[in-house]
Amino acid sequence: MKLKIHKKDRVMVIAGKDRGKVGEVIRIDPDKMRIVVGKVNMVARHKKARGAGDPGGIHRMEAAVAYSNVMLMCPKCEKPIRPKSDRLATGENIRLCRKCGEAIL
Repeated sequence: MKLKIHKKDRVMVIAGKDRGKVGEVIRIDPDKMRIVVGKVNMVARHKKARGAGDPGGIHRMEAAVAYSNVMLMCPKCEKPIRPKSDRLATGENIRLCRKCGEAIL
């Protein structure tokens, strides 16, 4: 399934413990329908030291969030939206905000 959210998009979490937080999409896994958002859903991972260059300890990192729990943020009106797609005269597909009509790049 093709997702309507792309890498480097700003999204808002709409469900779960981080509801209301806004962040940038870091990684997308379309097969599992999961998205990694920066500074959202932080978890602690215990890592073993691997030589001098990689110290061990407890590392904080982002965990994946379900695709259905995030909404795309419009860059103009700063509201969470469900984008609609449109085709330009050149044949290129673009995403549009349903609220203000602004193109989302």
